[in-house]
Amino acid sequence: MTPEQLKASILQYAIQGKLVEQRPEEGTGEELYQQIQAERQRLIQEKKIKKGKPLAEISEDEIPFDIPESWKWTRLGNIFNLIMGQSPDGKSVSESPDGMEFHQGKVYFGEDYIGKSPQTTNAPQKIAEPNSVLLCVRAPVGIVNITNRKLCIGRGLCDVVPLGGMNEKFTLNWLRCFKNAFIKKATGTTFVAITGDTVKNQVVPLPPLAEQKRIVAKIEELLLLVDRYAVAYEKLEQFNAKFPEDMKKSILQYAIQGKLVEQRTEEGTGEELYQQIQVYKKNLIKDGRLKKTRALEPISEAAIPFDFPQPWKVCYIDDIAFVTKLAGFEYTKYIADNLVADGIPLFKGKNVQNGKLVLSFESYIPKSISDELPRSQIAKKCLLTPYVGTIGNIAIFDGSFKAHLGSNVGKIELLNSDIQTFVLEEYVLWYLKSTYGYAELTKHKKATAQESISIDAIRNVIIAIPPLEEQYRIVAKIEELLPLCDRLRK
Repeated sequence: MTPEQLKASILQYAIQGKLVEQRPEEGTGEELYQQIQAERQRLIQEKKIKKGKPLAEISEDEIPFDIPESWKWTRLGNIFNLIMGQSPDGKSVSESPDGMEFHQGKVYFGEDYIGKSPQTTNAPQKIAEPNSVLLCVRAPVGIVNITNRKLCIGRGLCDVVPLGGMNEKFTLNWLRCFKNAFIKKATGTTFVAITGDTVKNQVVPLPPLAEQKRIVAKIEELLLLVDRYAVAYEKLEQFNAKFPEDMKKSILQYAIQGKLVEQRTEEGTGEELYQQIQVYKKNLIKDGRLKKTRALEPISEAAIPFDFPQPWKVCYIDDIAFVTKLAGFEYTKYIADNLVADGIPLFKGKNVQNGKLVLSFESYIPKSISDELPRSQIAKKCLLTPYVGTIGNIAIFDGSFKAHLGSNVGKIELLNSDIQTFVLEEYVLWYLKSTYGYAELTKHKKATAQESISIDAIRNVIIAIPPLEEQYRIVAKIEELLPLCDRLRK
């Protein structure tokens, strides 16, 4: 339950007589009502208030809920003096310190008390009394504030003056209980509003005066607790907002540290898998299907921030994948002047967004041009990642159609043969999305107008490879758990 819902519940309990106990010695609402009527008659005789038309009796259909026997249903106009605002002549309104403070609506409303308006008037038409309650009668309808001083009020406000010894705090809380009732009765298109008759005829319960005071004291006591609850609630909301994402990060971090699934001796080792990849890689180089890259420095223990499981193999992405991009000269020489309306689509950096591929292409090239640039063709399953702009964004291309690298995007094509898989694209994807993997991928980014990394920086990413069967189990577990995190977000 939100703090606002809790406040509403407290007020609802209050107006139903469930917040404090009833005490016979405190009299009845009927007795207070009669005292108010006597005071009203005296004020009319003294010409301090105007005599209004008698209000209609309350029908059974108008009573929204049961109240204690000692309470009385009545109408607002019977127990309060209501002063509908009227705006003064515009020429009389200024910011002179000599006039009466003027309020047109709720602009300067505070939590409970109205703030100071810089506007004044020397020709006030309707004046709100000190220690009375101002009710918004024009959009937004139903909001209330106490005034502790005389004010000139415009057409957006109604002054509700307590009678019979009732105080402004009780009046404030009581009117808050009927905010939704006022809103439902509001009319208008551009600006909704309620009339004076609507305010007068609003049906309200009237408790004895002493009980009113206890109700106010209990409300104030509980609202202090609600304020404390609101602080805790806000912290909880912030925690809940962060928790799904933090949980995702933890799951991925556990996965790449070998803590998400168990290691099984019978599945072999990452070293064995690595050696198989190196044999396959040498054959590709020998057959001219892969260009040999320069040897990288051995990975030092200092470069590895935590212990990977003993069966895993720590290596570079370049050891297990072909990493490349479309070179600038290739674009100029082959592509720039050969763009067509239909053909082989070009993947650009903008085609990788939020970990997904956007299969809406701006540019195409003929198949013959693509075939002249086999190194930057996208002809099989691989990972695509922008190296300019949204660094660290990465997605899997499933190989379901032929495409080509365009500007600002590189490909990581794992060295899997047609008959044997060594490393899963999904495993590498989640590895690079982990906190450590992302840090590895972006550690050499250049802080220019647009962030960028080199293709060599991608090749130099340190990665730990588990045995193939363990990779399958890690990916399955991640894909089982991450949707649960998304459900927590909702």
